[in-house]
Amino acid sequence: MKLPQLKIGDLIASVPIVQGGMGIGVSLSNLASAVANEGGIGVISGVQIGFREKNFKTDNDDANISGLVKEIKRARSLSPEGILGVNIMAAVNNYAEMVKAAVKEKIDIIISGAGLPKNLPELVMGSNTKIAPIVSSGKAATTIAKMWDRKYEYVPDAVVVEGPNAGGHLGFSLDQLTSIKLPSLSELVEEVMEGLKPFEEKYKKAIPVIAAGGIYTGKDIVKFLKMGASGVQMSTRFVATEECDAHINFKKEYICANEEDIQLVKSPVGMPGRAIRNAFVETIEESKKAKIDRCYNCLKPCNPATTPYCISDALISAVEGDTDKGLIFVGTNAYRMNEIVTVKELIKELVDEAIKFFNM
Repeated sequence: MKLPQLKIGDLIASVPIVQGGMGIGVSLSNLASAVANEGGIGVISGVQIGFREKNFKTDNDDANISGLVKEIKRARSLSPEGILGVNIMAAVNNYAEMVKAAVKEKIDIIISGAGLPKNLPELVMGSNTKIAPIVSSGKAATTIAKMWDRKYEYVPDAVVVEGPNAGGHLGFSLDQLTSIKLPSLSELVEEVMEGLKPFEEKYKKAIPVIAAGGIYTGKDIVKFLKMGASGVQMSTRFVATEECDAHINFKKEYICANEEDIQLVKSPVGMPGRAIRNAFVETIEESKKAKIDRCYNCLKPCNPATTPYCISDALISAVEGDTDKGLIFVGTNAYRMNEIVTVKELIKELVDEAIKFFNM
């Protein structure tokens, strides 16, 4: 018995798991290639991916293009036959250039959230690269599909539905996240599937829906497969793997976190996020403005004149191991992890458990 394959156009993943893109630098070529080699879809995070380039502070855009190209090339060398993707935030200032660079490197799929990727179809025209927006509501999925249909006669190759239990930046307001009426991921998946039906009929093609946010076990995977999702996206669980590109100190923060350590934080880009409470978060909560030496001009919503801290510096500090001075984004279930395993071991555990529940 095997789980259903995840089919996105002519891309066929034998394991219906997409490893979510985690930035800055948490999911790069090492993690993405390892997931792809196990039959899932491995995803490189494109956000500030050039942070190790020599010109990162002087020419941020160029450094990020160079970093992106290097990571895609390395991932492909490590996984020649696997399915590889890049997560590129629509909010980055050099969005078009980043997408074009990924397409030129023949990346299999671009996953894009943090805003509406309005012109994404235009940027991949003539290539084999698939495109999948990230949404947090049925309305957002319908809006994107209508926009792409009208302007480009194109619909998403897949849609990632991210619920409120995800890590990092969230597609909900702080009021929504603290409301008792907050929709569940199951409700959101049903909304999106229903909203995409007219476009599937018009274009006579399936638009796979991928559930994301708080999915932790094989049983969770089966829950969404049985309700009609084509696959799931998982991020948090892949941090505590040997192949994850983050510093060991970053991984240990996940392993050592208790449930009460995980909280919502205010991000300088206007979206709430979920992170592990540490010295850095406490400083921000006390309304102390963290020192900002420079502005990378990386994100459209960020105003360096008023921002309480530089999110790039905070995320880079954390991923490089200085976890007390950095921001550690995390999903709601990180506290459940207690050991670091290989990607192979993790996927086998998830698939074996999922198969067991799939037959029940």
